[in-house]
Amino acid sequence: MLRTAAAYAWRILVVGAVVYAVFSALGRFHEIAVAVFLGLVVTAMLRPVADVLARVMPRPLAVALALVGSIVLFLGVLSLVGEAVAGEREGLERQFSEGLARIERWLEEPPFRLDPGALSDLQKRIRQFLSSHQSTLISTALSGVGRLVEVLTVFVLALFCSVFFIHSGDRQWDWLREQLPVTARDRVEIAGRAAWRTFTGYTRGIVLVAATNALLVGLALFVLRVPLALPLMLLEFFAAFVPLIGSPIALGVAAVVALASKGPIVAAVVIALIVVIGQIEGHLLHPIVMSWAVRLHPVVVALSVIGGAIAAGVLGAVVAVPLVSVVWSVHQTLRRERVSTRSGTPGAGAATEIRATGRR
Repeated sequence: MLRTAAAYAWRILVVGAVVYAVFSALGRFHEIAVAVFLGLVVTAMLRPVADVLARVMPRPLAVALALVGSIVLFLGVLSLVGEAVAGEREGLERQFSEGLARIERWLEEPPFRLDPGALSDLQKRIRQFLSSHQSTLISTALSGVGRLVEVLTVFVLALFCSVFFIHSGDRQWDWLREQLPVTARDRVEIAGRAAWRTFTGYTRGIVLVAATNALLVGLALFVLRVPLALPLMLLEFFAAFVPLIGSPIALGVAAVVALASKGPIVAAVVIALIVVIGQIEGHLLHPIVMSWAVRLHPVVVALSVIGGAIAAGVLGAVVAVPLVSVVWSVHQTLRRERVSTRSGTPGAGAATEIRATGRR
């Protein structure tokens, strides 16, 4: 028993060291890591589209059409959100001013009985803080311009990578595999195909879950007549890419907007919506949709998200769950391969089968 515990202990230590090394590399080279990760995400989403288009046109043209079409769609959604915000600007200013006054009166009444002077003093302190730190805020805004350049650079690099991944990703993988020793090629082939299958399944699944969450939130906010419903819907879509905590944070922002614009009753309904959508996501969407990839225990998901956030910030929180899913899938696939090899099934046959599945 002690020998078995020691065997599992060193494996856990190795896995922990590998995960720490990966996240440390992500933190040090986060621009490149984000670009490659986004390139893989785009490839997972657009590769099937490009394959379908390539049946009726040259593949380079199919890749270009898929990428340009997705960019136009994304920019169209952003312009629609911008127009919605600009169109509601005047009404939003009035609603938010009235909502803040309503919240102040609500806090002054039972059971809170907050001193009216406390709120006025808080507003005064906020104005004093902003005026005294005006130079700091301006320098932060100016440094944000440099950050914007970095973000644009990352997106351009991600687009550049996705072009080649979509066009000839299989040939790049075959070239990489051919550089390895002959004895390791079959196992690397099996692991690589399993990793890509899991990653694409997770990516498409999380996009479907995020879109469903955003649609439910958007419908509810439109019915409740909460302002900024479309931007909040978009925020919910992107927040859902951080499992467990992203969606509640986005709905919390929606609850604050509802409280300021529509009052505590509508805000309470939005908070109830957080619970309902969380239950739908956890007990219906994830078990059905994520069965395409790897189903992880909620404790593993929570620890992965928190550990990734500690190691590499927001990037780590987003990357942690697909990374753990891929590692676990590779482990399970290689273990099944070892069992089949011991039982007399040749490993090369499994590698050939996975290679054919990956190119289908």
